[in-house]
Amino acid sequence: MIRTQIQLTEQQARELKALAAEQGISLAELIRRRVSERGSVTVDAKVRKQRFLALAGRYHSGLSDVSSEHDRHLAQAFRP
Repeated sequence: MIRTQIQLTEQQARELKALAAEQGISLAELIRRRVSERGSVTVDAKVRKQRFLALAGRYHSGLSDVSSEHDRHLAQAFRP
C-alpha cells in the first residue's frame, strides 16, 4: 500500500469517522472502499463523454426554457 495524506474539513472528518465506526472499520478502510466503489480513479475523455451523452434527454423537468434559463432555474432550486 502507498501511504498518502489528505485534508478534510472538520465536518467531513466527523461524518466519515462516524460512518466508519458504524461499519466497524477504520477510517482508512472506509476511504479505500469508497474510492474502489467509484471504479477507476482516472476515466479517459472518451468514456466521460459517453457517460455524459448517455444522460442527455433522460430527465424531464416539464420546463420548456431550461437551456436558455438554466442559471435562473438552478438558483431557484437551490434557494434556501
